[in-house]
Amino acid sequence: MDSDSIDGSLMNNGNHAPSDRPMKVIIDTDPGIDDSMAILMAFQKPEIEVLGLTTIFGNVFTEDATSNALLLCEIAGHPEVPVAEGSHEPLKGGKPRVADFAHGSDGFGNIFLPPPVGKKIEKSASEFLVDKVSQYPGDVSILALGPLTNLALAIKRDSSFAKKVKKVVILGGSFFAAGNVSPAAEANIYGDPEAADIVFTSGADIVVVGINITTQVKFTDADLCDLRNSQGRHSQILSDMCKFYRDWHVKSDGVYGIFLHDPVSFVALVRPDLFTFKKGVVRVETQGICVGHTLMDQGLKRWNTSNPWTGYSPVSVAWTVDVPGVLSFVKQLLAKP
Repeated sequence: MDSDSIDGSLMNNGNHAPSDRPMKVIIDTDPGIDDSMAILMAFQKPEIEVLGLTTIFGNVFTEDATSNALLLCEIAGHPEVPVAEGSHEPLKGGKPRVADFAHGSDGFGNIFLPPPVGKKIEKSASEFLVDKVSQYPGDVSILALGPLTNLALAIKRDSSFAKKVKKVVILGGSFFAAGNVSPAAEANIYGDPEAADIVFTSGADIVVVGINITTQVKFTDADLCDLRNSQGRHSQILSDMCKFYRDWHVKSDGVYGIFLHDPVSFVALVRPDLFTFKKGVVRVETQGICVGHTLMDQGLKRWNTSNPWTGYSPVSVAWTVDVPGVLSFVKQLLAKP
């Protein structure tokens, strides 16, 4: 597709010149089966320095997300990576929505691994985010794979946070397509719509990958079989996790395989050349039947009066995806010994 084919604002982010310095990344996560895939993929890339994992509710409750994050660091051979526990509830309070029906009660597809040896750090997730971004201003990217409560709390804690963070890549929303918790909303944004709206309007350099993109990229049953039979360092444990996840996809979506939501978002961080993006201001509906809905001003009209989108910085919304290219990249990393 021509890079100017949509309102002149569609862009294709190519690779930058290689750098000797690794990319500093914090992963904000609610692991989660596809989170586990993305996290283990990140640890397989020597070009990435994982500064830490911060945890949030979503696929599991926050306490379980912390345990799972610690365990994933140990499985990856990096028990030294700090894990900071995040909020146990959305900004407005109340019991969070948890997707145990998709990920199992343990978040790992009910394979019930032994508990981690390591412990979470004393700092909260928002404290850790603020501290690391302040320690390395302009040099830390955040991969946000769950509801955005921790990031919103970091923005509230430090008014300069949004300007100091290098980039925030968010799995969330559904742009001009159906949601997955309601016809209007995607799960991560629905999990804390108030937090999402704070993050989207913060002025940070934000890339959003919606499920309209991630549902285009899936592992078929044949792909899952190839994963199990590969020499990948983590292929067996991920294959075990994916059995539950795959069966849920059959029941929920009629898909004989799994969508690669979180791995695709990770690819958007490290290989943006495999996507095209459109820039626009994104707001989130926080009440009513469309709560959690993400709506982007595409810039198609010059407004005569101000509206709730006016005056905010645009974000980059993933618009198209090179499906074969992303699948190849994911398979290559997961098959890496």
